[in-house]
Amino acid sequence: MNSSTIDIVLAGARGHGRWHLENIRRLQEKGVVRLAGVCELTPLGADELPEGLGTPEQSADFGALLDSTGARIAVICTPIPTHTDLALTAAERGVHLLLEKPPAPSYAEFRRMADGGAKAGVVCQIGFQSLGSGAVPAIRKLLAEGAIGDVLGVGGAGAWARPESYFRRAPWAGKRRLGGVDVVDGVLTNPFAHSVATGLALLGTSRAEDVTGIETELLRANDIESDDTSCVRVTTPRGPLTVAATLCAEVPGDPYVLVHGTSGRITFWYKQDRVLVQRAGHGPQETEYGSTDLLENLADHLTTGAELLVEPDSTGAFMRVVEAIRLAADPAALPADAWHFLPEEGRRVVTGIDGLVAACADTLALYSELSAPWAPPKAVST
Repeated sequence: MNSSTIDIVLAGARGHGRWHLENIRRLQEKGVVRLAGVCELTPLGADELPEGLGTPEQSADFGALLDSTGARIAVICTPIPTHTDLALTAAERGVHLLLEKPPAPSYAEFRRMADGGAKAGVVCQIGFQSLGSGAVPAIRKLLAEGAIGDVLGVGGAGAWARPESYFRRAPWAGKRRLGGVDVVDGVLTNPFAHSVATGLALLGTSRAEDVTGIETELLRANDIESDDTSCVRVTTPRGPLTVAATLCAEVPGDPYVLVHGTSGRITFWYKQDRVLVQRAGHGPQETEYGSTDLLENLADHLTTGAELLVEPDSTGAFMRVVEAIRLAADPAALPADAWHFLPEEGRRVVTGIDGLVAACADTLALYSELSAPWAPPKAVST
């Protein structure tokens, strides 16, 4: 380790937290960070810690662990309803944050977290890894140069497959509320949150005040409380963003966002950092970009003053979408003839959903406007 190595604590090391453990191991080998502590209700066994991380201190008491380790950064990868209180526990101790998405289950909790952190003088990075891609500034530069003419709007499409067991992986999974507390788990707010946040970033409308209207169509094929097949249209001064997504795909594929212009289009597969530019008078041009890891960027910000990539206010518009979904009527159950069960995969499949999701991104229309037989008669506007 060198003198600039930063001690960190990870809260939530199972589930998606395992990805953070591996990433921390990678950065620890580079001397960027050192894992000083792990906060879990049940301590990790030796077989759950990647080789090379040593023996970090473990405790179920997050505040006490921050105190005893003297960590400068906390990575929070815990259930959504716990984010704000844990973030403020860290902020009160002057500990900087990498907070997993979605940052909070409601706009009020988001503001409590962001304002509390700002008052305490700590830095918070929100874990939208797609916003660390070099493709995002590259696309925005192309748009500013008029590469595809005037921007008409952005579409997003996500079609993944998840077994019924996915919704039983944790007590909060597939829930809108749990024990009277907002959770707002759902296809647009959690697995495809990146589609929404990335689309808003490409439009240059990522702050809360950029949103002028939101229409939602929330549906579910699975026997859950939250939505698994939904679409949303966000109205902004720079055009609409329409995102359609499902966890009941026929053939799962990589999610993408699609910028529509008067003389072309730009497709961004954000999981691959891959961009395809199609425009009048040019052949198609495909480019792969690098990506900056958000924890490494946070460490660089603290040691060298590098620009922070995903500060809380740059996710305000996304949180407006979360709030609209939170306040919307509970998702409607799809009729039994709209889906079928694949026993070998243990999952439900919505017939024709792959094409419908792609059509929403292609036309900026909602399910109901594309005459999906099971779509609600009218979108819910906020």
